[in-house]
Amino acid sequence: MNAATVRHILDTMEAMFPDAHCELNHSNAFELTVAVLLSAQCTDETVNKVTADLFQKYTSPADYLAVPLEELEQDIRRIGLYRNKAKHIQNMCRILIEQYGGDVPQEHDQLVTLPGVGRKTANVVVSNAFGVPAIAVDTHVERVSKRLGLAGWDDSVLEVEKKLMKRVPRDEWTLTHHRIIFFGRYHCKAQNPQCHICPLLDICREGKKRMKTSQIRKDKERVTTPKRKIN
Repeated sequence: MNAATVRHILDTMEAMFPDAHCELNHSNAFELTVAVLLSAQCTDETVNKVTADLFQKYTSPADYLAVPLEELEQDIRRIGLYRNKAKHIQNMCRILIEQYGGDVPQEHDQLVTLPGVGRKTANVVVSNAFGVPAIAVDTHVERVSKRLGLAGWDDSVLEVEKKLMKRVPRDEWTLTHHRIIFFGRYHCKAQNPQCHICPLLDICREGKKRMKTSQIRKDKERVTTPKRKIN
């Protein structure tokens, strides 16, 4: 893919979603880290409903360690995999207190060593909380990147991230991350992408295939549908 095509994709997404942003509600780096940890295999909408009360009850790492694990589990029970996530949160908070004075570290290499914090979570935290350019590859970013040819169909999540970092200007990494998420979440959905009104259809491998299949289906229906007799 050449630079002009990449620029076209980025400019199109910017026009469609100029206000794209992190939709997880938070007021500091610690809350964001907890929210992203909770968001694994869960929608941002559900996470925000849970954290509305959670962040009122717990405001520091020490607060999460002051209650039994079972109580924290009940506080986040609406979240998928809530038992494992509750355990991760408490273990993470313990490390934050023991090694970082209760603060979330700003270095990516340190963040990924925390329980429950993977590469994607670390990228979200450093970019949104600390202003460090990064591209976090979630399910939306992976799907859209592969459909548009920004990455290969068989690329791993890390390979997708590396290709996006290479093709997108560094000062646009964070904004591009948000815009691709919005594009995937509200337009290029997993099951029912809006290919018929997509301004990027002409360069989308998946879109062209879907539209061609849709047309073939319509043509078959037109041929096989018996004509009504006019009395």
